[in-house]
Amino acid sequence: MDRSQLGWERSHDNGAIMPRPPHQRTTIIEVARQAGASKTSVSRYFSGERERLSPDLQGRVAEAARRLGYRPNRMASGLKGGRSRLIGMLVADIRNPFSVAVMHGVEQACRERGLSLMVCNTDNDPAQEREHLALLASYRVEGLVINAVGSPDRELQALVDQGTPLVLLERELGEVEAEVVGLDNARALDLALDHLQTRGYGELLYLSEPPEQASPRQARLMRFLQGIAARDLVGEVHCRPLGEREALHRAIGDFLAGPGTAPRALLCANGNATLAATRALQELGARLGETGLLGIDELDWCALVGPGITTLAQPTEAIGRAAVECLMRRREAGECTTPSRRVQFQASLISRGSTRR
Repeated sequence: MDRSQLGWERSHDNGAIMPRPPHQRTTIIEVARQAGASKTSVSRYFSGERERLSPDLQGRVAEAARRLGYRPNRMASGLKGGRSRLIGMLVADIRNPFSVAVMHGVEQACRERGLSLMVCNTDNDPAQEREHLALLASYRVEGLVINAVGSPDRELQALVDQGTPLVLLERELGEVEAEVVGLDNARALDLALDHLQTRGYGELLYLSEPPEQASPRQARLMRFLQGIAARDLVGEVHCRPLGEREALHRAIGDFLAGPGTAPRALLCANGNATLAATRALQELGARLGETGLLGIDELDWCALVGPGITTLAQPTEAIGRAAVECLMRRREAGECTTPSRRVQFQASLISRGSTRR
């Protein structure tokens, strides 16, 4: 093995092999020399044009870069060629299990295309959202997946005008033309209501965070109200911040203690609501199944609590991958202002003991 592969280099003065300074980066010229290729070929490999090289040459460049520990300078490449190979992702709450699961699908799709993912968390703060959008624009991201919390129409329109394709994750915005990728909320709520009615539950309490902050919450709440009316079910709604534990416990306790003999069930709008409802039911001493519980979003712990919690699982991996596919299609077509369209996925019902009377 050439000692240059082990962090050594040859002196230009006397030909002696000297250790490479630990802070010195391997250059593209060294990779080309090691691979027996031209500098142009190596540059093409790392700039997203590797398909122009033969499979054998691609393999030699990859192996040389691995042996030498070469990492391309993405920022320098972006400034020189106008392509950063970066995809930006803006999430409303990085602690939300749905956001983490979709992010994994986005990252996997980016990696397969030789792209890097830059994630910014707004923590449900519109001011942070605007700051992060400015940051992502400064890094010249080649596309942006957005799980919006506010209404940054002006900032997003500026990105569109600069030629940056956008994809909205779940939450729609009023004025920006962009594709929206997410769950078919109407069919998901219909599936939940049909399941609960079939299992004999006649009175339902719908639990959600305030819907005015996010369009998926609005869509799910409206479909719940329409659905209980169409099915002749009795329904109540509690849409308050989930951190207000006393108010949540009081609402659930009053619902369970209310008049009437029809079996009762809780329908939770997302994973955070399901967790809050499960804690409240345990503290109130309610038995799952006798009191029904169904949550939108499948979480790892749902199969471990009591008889198991019935959920509607979202295909989060597919949603994340579809978002990147939409970005790439728009970027390759050079069209960032085409009319918006929706890419909707279906939920899958996972029936467990919490809806088995």
